Amino acid sequence: MKTLQISHSPDADDIFMYYAIKFGWVGSDIKFENIALDIQTLNDEALKGTYDISAISFALYPLIRNDYALLRTAVSFGEGYGPKLIKKKSSKLKRNFKVALSGAHTTNALLFRAAYPDAKIIYKNFLEIEKAVLSGETDAGVLIHESILNYDDSLEVEREIWNVWEELSKGALPLPLGGMALRRSMPLKRACECEEVLIKAVKVAINCKRQLSSMLLERDLVRVDDKTLDKYLNLYANDKSVCMDEKQLMAVDKLFEIGYNNGFYDEKIEAKDFLIPKEYMEDRLS
Repeated sequence: MKTLQISHSPDADDIFMYYAIKFGWVGSDIKFENIALDIQTLNDEALKGTYDISAISFALYPLIRNDYALLRTAVSFGEGYGPKLIKKKSSKLKRNFKVALSGAHTTNALLFRAAYPDAKIIYKNFLEIEKAVLSGETDAGVLIHESILNYDDSLEVEREIWNVWEELSKGALPLPLGGMALRRSMPLKRACECEEVLIKAVKVAINCKRQLSSMLLERDLVRVDDKTLDKYLNLYANDKSVCMDEKQLMAVDKLFEIGYNNGFYDEKIEAKDFLIPKEYMEDRLS
């Protein structure tokens, strides 16, 4: 049987949600090979169709909708929190301030560009953004992943991207950040099986959080200490990560609508039209 390549970011929530498979805690005849890459590289490779299954920014999905289906699981949403626009303390940002973002197709970039159309943007690996602000290379930067929890004392939050989202979405919806996509050329039965395995993996990870976290820390598979890991997982790898509910799907649709209204997409789409049809397997087993 062909080994399927599954790519994800090296940040703690992606590692956590995948490694139940890596450690053999989820039984399946599907063989996975995992590749860890930063989020913009993941987005770029998804545009090329490189991997069978890939973590992506939700904001990327409309651009790959013809080649990838959207998965329901291993998702990360913000609920009153998310990426942070930071700057040096006591500094004032001009209308056309220079800012470092983690990638052109990230959710935070879409929302930032909609809110700050005159800003001068450069793109960097998310691990280099804080340094760019500290060195004066940029006036500001948007921190993502674990960086939102710990940053230099000389920096302060100018604005939460969550607040940008609230203003643009005009509703009490969670902020869609990271999702998963699966290659459309995969046979439907196999695609359904892959999604089920991944749902089980996330569920097992959540249910065995303490044990799995300890194993990740012991093997130096995450970049943070135990307290930060626990805090971060509570934010981005939790019960809401197992399988998207209706409210989360509404939030994804709103993100796509914002992107379309701001000229980032050629068509407004709805997430439910691009999910793997679970009815297929249900009908086969009935």
